[in-house]
Amino acid sequence: MATDMQESAKLEQLSHLNPDDIEVAAGREREQLEGWVPELATDAEVREALEKAFDYRGDITITRKDGTKVEGYLFDRRSGYSLADSFVRIIPTTEKTKVNVSYADIAALTFSGRDTAAGKTFEAWVAKYWAKKAAGEQNIQIEPEKLD
Repeated sequence: MATDMQESAKLEQLSHLNPDDIEVAAGREREQLEGWVPELATDAEVREALEKAFDYRGDITITRKDGTKVEGYLFDRRSGYSLADSFVRIIPTTEKTKVNVSYADIAALTFSGRDTAAGKTFEAWVAKYWAKKAAGEQNIQIEPEKLD
């Protein structure tokens, strides 16, 4: 994965170009996070893991320091000066209400749900299209997969 400095340098290189003149804009590399349990030993590790959880398109499980667990989709995060001032907002899989969890209350984090966007890039779509065209199919329509 590109570091923040590398990503910033790439964006700076592209900033003077007209987006219509370039074919591909800088993007973020995707990591295989499904099933990952990050180390949360330092404040920086907690913040980095929760940023990745925010970008993740599957469910996560947070274990609080009191032992309770919250499983669901992390849809928002607010980063303050300290972990106590920072929190994430989750839509739990079992409830209809949104839950706020302070960074300081998090003992463990697990990327527990399936990443619904894994492998679904534009390049994968084009490869499927050309495979169907090479097989002689007519009126090719590549339908999106059903979400669980």
